[in-house]
Amino acid sequence: MELATFGAGCFWGIEAAFRKVDGVAEAVSGFAGGALENPTYEDVCTGTTGHAEVVQVEFDPEKVSYQELLEVFWAVHDPTTLNRQGPDIGTQYRSAIYYHSMDQESLARQSLARKQESRAFRDPIVTEITEYSEFFRAEEYHQRYFERRGQPH
Repeated sequence: MELATFGAGCFWGIEAAFRKVDGVAEAVSGFAGGALENPTYEDVCTGTTGHAEVVQVEFDPEKVSYQELLEVFWAVHDPTTLNRQGPDIGTQYRSAIYYHSMDQESLARQSLARKQESRAFRDPIVTEITEYSEFFRAEEYHQRYFERRGQPH
């Protein structure tokens, strides 16, 4: 099993999207990329901790490749809006890929370059590609949010 960590706006929808991927063993909502140790959702919502809402994906590379996960990432959000996804505004909603290895960094940068070259998006991509440092699991009421509420996504 391997880990991948993505920020693509509010983590509820992103988590639900990754859970549907064959080969994904687990998708967990949380926070990464900030300075505060063990931040709460309320802390992150202030926009002062530096964290992004992210989903950490545990996956079986024999069943799904990191490249395939990157394609899901690009498909589930707008990577051209700086610090915003739909009605959600703030640095915590930024588009980000947190790589866990040099191989993941290379694949993420190649994927971003292909998206830019193909003009898959009308506007320039603002996704940050940053070395993974630490993941903080969000409170339980954020986990499997849509699933527990019976909402389709």
